[in-house]
Amino acid sequence: MARNVVISGGGTGIGLAAARAFAADGDRVMLLGRRAEVLEKAGVPGALTYAADLSDPRAVRGAARFVAEEFGTVDVLVNSAGGAGNLEPAATDDPLEAVAHTWTVNFRLNVLTAALLTEALRERLASPGGRVLFISSIAAYRGSGSGAYAAAKAALHPYAFDLARQLGPRGVTVNVVAPGYVEDTEFFGDAMDPARRERLVAETSTGRAGTPGDIAQTLHWLASPGARHITAQVIQVNGGAERGH
Repeated sequence: MARNVVISGGGTGIGLAAARAFAADGDRVMLLGRRAEVLEKAGVPGALTYAADLSDPRAVRGAARFVAEEFGTVDVLVNSAGGAGNLEPAATDDPLEAVAHTWTVNFRLNVLTAALLTEALRERLASPGGRVLFISSIAAYRGSGSGAYAAAKAALHPYAFDLARQLGPRGVTVNVVAPGYVEDTEFFGDAMDPARRERLVAETSTGRAGTPGDIAQTLHWLASPGARHITAQVIQVNGGAERGH
C-alpha cells in the first residue's frame, strides 16, 4: 500500500535521494524546501512540491496546511533540511557578531526547521505505523571544525529521544541517521579540497566516500515494517569513520 512521505530538503542531496527511493517503492512523495526552482527541477516521478522557509513558523503553518489538503495522514516524515550556512549571507566583520551569526544560522537551519515541521505534523502522523526520521552528522560525535554545526546536529538527538517516548504509545517510531562524508551534495559548497577529501576517505574502513543513496537506503529501511521495533536510535552511516584508524 502506498504511503504518504514528506521530505524536507527534498530538492538536493540526501533528501532528493530519499525521495527517489520512496517514489520507486510506489509511495506518494512531497518535497519541501526553500527554493521552488530547485524543487521543481528535482524530477521525482509524481512528487508534489511546496516551497517554504521551514525555520519560519508562519511558513511552516502554510506547509502543514498543504500537507493536510494533499495527504491528510503522514506515514513517513524525513527531516533532511539543513546545512552549514554556505548559502546564507556572510556575517559582519565584528568577531562576536560573527560568532552569534554562525551559531544562530546553524541552529535555525538544522534544528528549528526539523522541530517546527515535526511539531506541525505530529498529529497527522499515522497511528500506528508512523515514522519520523532526522538527519544528523558524524560531526555530532567528534566535531567538524565548526562547533556550531556539530552542536546543532547533536541537538537533534535528545529531541528525537523525547519524541520517541512521546509518540511510542501511538505506534510511531523516531530515529536519527548520522552520515559521515557524503559526496554529491551542496554541503561543501562548490568544491571539495582534494587533500581534505583524501583525508576524509582515508578515515573510513571501506575506503570510499558515502553517497546520498547510502543514506537514502538507510532511511528507507528505517521506515519499513521490518524496522517497526527500532526507535530512539542514532544509526551511523559513515563507513566506520567515526571509530577512526
